[in-house]
Amino acid sequence: MRRGRFRPAGAVLAALLLTGCAQFAGPAVPPTAGKPARAGGQDRAAPPVLDHVRTTDRVVFLTYDDGADRDPRLTALIRERGLPVTLFLTDTVAGPAYGHFARLRSVGASLQNHTLDHRSLRGLPYAGQRAEICGQQTKLHARFGVRPRLFRPPYGRYDPTTLRAAADCGITAVVLWRAELTADGALTYTRGAPGLRPGDIVSVTAPARTEDLLRRIEERGLRVGRLEDHL
Repeated sequence: MRRGRFRPAGAVLAALLLTGCAQFAGPAVPPTAGKPARAGGQDRAAPPVLDHVRTTDRVVFLTYDDGADRDPRLTALIRERGLPVTLFLTDTVAGPAYGHFARLRSVGASLQNHTLDHRSLRGLPYAGQRAEICGQQTKLHARFGVRPRLFRPPYGRYDPTTLRAAADCGITAVVLWRAELTADGALTYTRGAPGLRPGDIVSVTAPARTEDLLRRIEERGLRVGRLEDHL
C-alpha cells in the first residue's frame, strides 16, 4: 500500500484502499486514556484509543473507511433505515465526491477524519502527522461546516506521536475496530472471543454486504448505535 503521495486511477485506488484498511496492524502502543500529550509547551490529554465501547446498551457501531465505495444501494439502505453509520473519509479519495457524502450526512451518517492522503502515520515525524490530521480537519470543516472529533489512522497504525498530533488537531478519540466484515462476508475479530457483543466497533470493508450484516446483528438482539453518542 502506498507510503508517499500518489494518485492512481479511481478504480485501482478504490481496490487498494478497500483491501489496505482491512489489514489491521494493531497499535504500536497500548490503548490510552487521559495521558498528557505535549504540544506547544502545554499538556493536552491524549485521546483514548478504542476498538470497543463500554456500554450497557445493546448496540454495535458500523464504520466505513476512505470513501472509495459509493454503492447507491448502501446510500439507499442508510436513508431507508436511518442508519447512524460513521464514515472515516480520506480527502484524496472522497474529495471528488464530497457532494455524495453531503447527501449521506443529510440522512444521518457521521463524517469523521481518516487523513488527507491515507499515509501510514506510524513513524512519521510530528509535522507530517499533524499535517495529515489537521489538514483533513480543515477540509471537512470547509466543505461540511463540521470539525470531526473522531479519527481513524490508516491501517490502524499509530504511535505516541499520532496521539499528540491528534490531540493538537482537536480529536477526542482514536477509533480502531474489534470486528471486521470482510469481502467474503465473514466477521473476523482483532482480539477477544469471536461473536458480536454490545459496544463492538465494526469495520465494514464490504459495504455491499451491509444488509446481510444487519440481519446478523438483529439475530443477536443488537441494533446499530451512533458512535458519537457513546464517546
